[in-house]
Amino acid sequence: MSDLNSQLNGKKIAILATNGFEQSELLSPRSALLEAGALVEVVSLERGDITAWDENQWGERVTVDRVVSEADSAEYDALLLPGGLFNPDTLRQDSEAKAFVDGFFSAGKNKPIAAICHGPWLLAEINKLRDRKVTSYPSIKTDLINAGANWVDQEVCVDEGIVTSRSPADLEAFNRKFIEEIKEGVHRHH
Repeated sequence: MSDLNSQLNGKKIAILATNGFEQSELLSPRSALLEAGALVEVVSLERGDITAWDENQWGERVTVDRVVSEADSAEYDALLLPGGLFNPDTLRQDSEAKAFVDGFFSAGKNKPIAAICHGPWLLAEINKLRDRKVTSYPSIKTDLINAGANWVDQEVCVDEGIVTSRSPADLEAFNRKFIEEIKEGVHRHH
């Protein structure tokens, strides 16, 4: 590891989130990505701000950089899906949000995608977890298994560019692995 501050120079990362995202699961990876030199944009359903959920109450507001209907996955090198109970549930009912996520998987190769806690729900919704090894918040384990995933209980799990973790307690490992995957770039399906 040479200079930590420039390993992601020139890389552009999208964070797809809406109201009710788990605060630490957006803010912690975002600062890790920025520290590594990446350009990070928050993509959401509408303009303005979105409000975090912080454990058991509403938390900080985060400014939306791009509306999902105007965002193009081709412009980004990787995607982060924070958890939070309300956030993925709203996103997985939105066709533009699902199309945006789908764009990170194309023509037999996928760009790095990191999803934590309830975040992998979105990947299950668009049927991208079949035969993939993933972890998540335990309450959505059955949903992910029903979507064909091989669910494991570990701090961080990586399968062909998809990085998943269980909860905010895993953020340090999650952030580190996501940055490694972005450095490696696009993964081909076997």
